[in-house]
Amino acid sequence: MIRPLGARVVIKKIEAEEKTQGGLILTSQSKEAPQYAEVVAVGPGTEEEPMEVKVGDKVVFSKYGGTDIKHDGEELTIMRQSDILAVIE
Repeated sequence: MIRPLGARVVIKKIEAEEKTQGGLILTSQSKEAPQYAEVVAVGPGTEEEPMEVKVGDKVVFSKYGGTDIKHDGEELTIMRQSDILAVIE
């Protein structure tokens, strides 16, 4: 498992839908990169930035935030908590 440091989190992106609301099927080229993810690990935070997210939270994140990695066959992203825009409740 990956243990992020400081105010960083590890997320696993949630893939975009294959169909639009109107029923059109999207090709892989027309799908946007997902901006929704599930938090899989959180760092301890810092005095300046305590952690506001927890493992299992579904989040929306900044389009260009984070560093993509592959770990144990899974594609994950490590990013600063400040690159997370919202928690989906």
